[in-house]
Amino acid sequence: MQGKFIKNLTLLLVLNLLIKPFWILGIDRSVQNTVGSEEYGFYFAVLNFSFLFNILLDFGITNFNNKNIAQNNHLLTKYVSNLLVLKLLLFFVYVAITFTTALFIQYSPEQIRLLYFLGFNQFLISFILYLRSNLGGLHLFRTDAIISVLDRTLMIIICALLLWGNVVNEFKIQYYIYAQTLGYILTASITLLLVLHRTQKPLLRLQFNYPFLLAIVRRSFPFAILVLLMTFYNRIDSVMLERLLDDGARYSGIYASAYRLLDATNMIAYLFAVLLLPIFARMIKQKENIENLLKLAFTLIITPAIIISSAAFFYSDQIMELLYPMHPGETAMVFEYRIMESSRVFGLLMTCFLAISSTYIFGTLLTANGSLWHLNLIALAGMLLNVFLNFLLIPAFQATGSAVASLVTQMLVAIIQMLVVQRLFNIRVNYALIIRLVIFLAGTIGINFFLLFMPIPWFTSITVMAFSCLAMAFGIRLISLRHIYQLIKYA
Repeated sequence: MQGKFIKNLTLLLVLNLLIKPFWILGIDRSVQNTVGSEEYGFYFAVLNFSFLFNILLDFGITNFNNKNIAQNNHLLTKYVSNLLVLKLLLFFVYVAITFTTALFIQYSPEQIRLLYFLGFNQFLISFILYLRSNLGGLHLFRTDAIISVLDRTLMIIICALLLWGNVVNEFKIQYYIYAQTLGYILTASITLLLVLHRTQKPLLRLQFNYPFLLAIVRRSFPFAILVLLMTFYNRIDSVMLERLLDDGARYSGIYASAYRLLDATNMIAYLFAVLLLPIFARMIKQKENIENLLKLAFTLIITPAIIISSAAFFYSDQIMELLYPMHPGETAMVFEYRIMESSRVFGLLMTCFLAISSTYIFGTLLTANGSLWHLNLIALAGMLLNVFLNFLLIPAFQATGSAVASLVTQMLVAIIQMLVVQRLFNIRVNYALIIRLVIFLAGTIGINFFLLFMPIPWFTSITVMAFSCLAMAFGIRLISLRHIYQLIKYA
């Protein structure tokens, strides 16, 4: 079983690391460069708004279904017939709350039109994740791994044709949204057929079992609140930028260009958490000591996080110029200002990766422990702080102010989660690890400063920095090949 787990996890990681970064850095970036920062920023703000109430579409159904189907395969037919009805009901709740809120904050007719499709896309994403939970519960891991990248693969093909295939005279942001909708519809249809093929009845009948559905909603409510709060303090920045500033769409576009790489790196940390959650849950249930695994996981994720964050901070100008060249019709002065602003935001946002990496470790441990009350309080505090700081900083510092708000919020959330874990699990303060981390961080900063004054191309400099920092990490025994083997062994 362990070998099968590692093999399927490797397939999942490889497929996601091949497809999703290309989608973010290849297609999504090209769309912004084609339509311009202002039009993309207009879309990005509405997109993040459509995320705010996303949890209403799921309400913890996916996790509940995955666990129960894995334990009771014979319940698949009953669960599918009932949960499909619940998914549709939750979609209507999501639509009602999302569009009521959009009207309350005075979204324009054009924004409402975009929201029709983006909201429907959110439903399709949630529906695909629910269907995939059935595949995972049935241990069809290879099929699930392929489905996990099918939507992005279809979208890459469609968008590539639209961007570079001379299919349309002028690419518009609406085409990008329609391509996503088509990709999600095709993926949802294929996945639904795969799931229905596994049910016991040739013609599935939808059922509405009120006590059954109410029990699921009640059981999932604390988790749903947690996801809602976390979504707000992770996604509301660009929404507030667009609402609080007269030229908010432009600044939202600048924020989006910087956020894109953070989103790409977060996928690595997220997949790390996917591996850790069942391991932590099993160890807690069996009352095993989690201290060694916690230290191991933290060092393995924080080491590359420090390297990536420092590279982004010291080479932000060069990275932004490489990814976002001058747009058609853009003056040199506007281009320089856009790069200057996006570079500043990029450096701050990528520093958030240090905190986010930590929360994927300590937050995952608290989730596995069932400490949702603690997580909800922390998330509520994070949301309130983030909204307050955005209101305070955006009018004065625009996108940079929003990035500062994110950095402060993410850092405080990470620190509080660490303290809660230390108290709940009686974790001893590991002074040796702290000293190694301080040495590594100081050494990384020193190497970056040294290389800045070397007469070599910046790409060569950043490559030398990465390998030098990795060598230092192994040299001070912060990480080792034995550590990586130990993590695999825990699985």
